[in-house]
Amino acid sequence: MPERNPTRAVCIGPITIGAGHPIAVQSMCATHTQDVEATVEQATALHEAGAGVVRLAVDSKKDAEAVAEIAARCPATLCIDLQESYRLAVDVAPHVAKLRYNPGHLYHHEKRKSARDKVALVAEAAAGNDCAIRVGVNCGSVDPAVAEKFGDDSVGAMVASALEHCGYLDDLGFDRYVVSLKDSDPRKVIEGNQRFAAERPDVPLHLGVTEAGLLPDGAIKTRIAFEQLISRGIGDTIRVSLTLPNPRKPEEIRVGHEILDDIAAGRFRSVPNFGADRLNIISCPSCSRVENEAFVELAESVRELTRYAEEHALTIAVMGCRVNGPGETDDADLGLWCGPAHVNLKRGPESLGSYSYDEILPRLRAELDQLIES
Repeated sequence: MPERNPTRAVCIGPITIGAGHPIAVQSMCATHTQDVEATVEQATALHEAGAGVVRLAVDSKKDAEAVAEIAARCPATLCIDLQESYRLAVDVAPHVAKLRYNPGHLYHHEKRKSARDKVALVAEAAAGNDCAIRVGVNCGSVDPAVAEKFGDDSVGAMVASALEHCGYLDDLGFDRYVVSLKDSDPRKVIEGNQRFAAERPDVPLHLGVTEAGLLPDGAIKTRIAFEQLISRGIGDTIRVSLTLPNPRKPEEIRVGHEILDDIAAGRFRSVPNFGADRLNIISCPSCSRVENEAFVELAESVRELTRYAEEHALTIAVMGCRVNGPGETDDADLGLWCGPAHVNLKRGPESLGSYSYDEILPRLRAELDQLIES
């Protein structure tokens, strides 16, 4: 394995990342957190497949109440994704090893309260319960106030947001944190992490290509980013985000370990350039935020439907939930974000309406044809 950046050590339950420790592979449950039986089963399967950390989404009091039982019954080291409900940190921190929050989601609640004060609540909950924190910055959900300052420089906005929140945690005296900067474009992931590492070489980095999509493309996009970053010593833990049915979620762990083994052995692969000169389909990993499991089948159907357009440099985004769906389809030429019974279709940031799962594919085809003609 190439020589690593001199990041500090961060303990996450029984594992330690940074400071030259082995790169840990992570994943996220796709089950609904309130379904304790299914979540324990999947978290255990991910743990047994080699996941160092398993993440659960918590977006309500009922989700938070389920975490205690899941933690008691599951051998996995658990991280909680706080989604838009940062205040639930207080409820879940006693039961888990890490809390993850997205700086771009903090403004949704208690808008009169400053972001720094909200981070202080999360940090206090973490410090009082032996938890680490991940500051998880995503391309499509950067705080609008930060994004506005950077205009078209979405990478600059991600880096600025991450640095700002590192400053908050530093000022609070909390240094047990890691950072992630994710985009669906591996080139932006590479650039963002390089820029951040140049500014804060001490902070461990969690690497991932968000919404990498279906196999095999999702693994290839992820490999592009990981090969370029880890070979430069950047990266302390990784997540491979693939669109998979629930029973196949452990494949994310297998792919992650394969990539790490190849990099360690010097086996680098020649890969295509995604997004520059061909159709690029991005889709989010099937996590517990998905409100209709038909989302995975829809993503597969979109890939099959659009094969005729492979030579056109267009991006189609298929998102499985209301949390990331609206914002992270804005930059796509055509975007679909899926609700319980309907799929919202967008052309860039413009909404084109809501359609049933049976209606959406013909409507998508018509819009794609119009884009190709224009």
